[in-house]
Amino acid sequence: MPLVRISLRRGKSAQHIAAIRNGIYRAMTESFNVPQNDRFILVHQHDAEEFDYDPNYLDISRTDNLVIIQVACNNTRTVAQKQAFYQRTAELLSKDPGLRPEDVLINLLETGKENWSFGNGVAQYV
Repeated sequence: MPLVRISLRRGKSAQHIAAIRNGIYRAMTESFNVPQNDRFILVHQHDAEEFDYDPNYLDISRTDNLVIIQVACNNTRTVAQKQAFYQRTAELLSKDPGLRPEDVLINLLETGKENWSFGNGVAQYV
């Protein structure tokens, strides 16, 4: 169960935000072997003074349209799967809602399967 947190500057339309959520979920199902309906996505919108980033870190030119995507997931994916996920996410988000690939920052937080409870106080993966 990936748990996705999306952070971006406040002021985007509901359609823009939906396109980001849908693109990330699609990339996860296509390249991360995430099953259908395994969808848990939170969106955090920030005012300008709450959204601090370096516009040129690693010589990548970022704008205020930067979207920071953090995915908590099981530690079971290969490096190739992770790279495919990064690439596919940037590709899908550049198509809809039209983000520049430079403005898509992704961070994975990997954890053991025993660290998840989907409800009822049970660790379903153990």
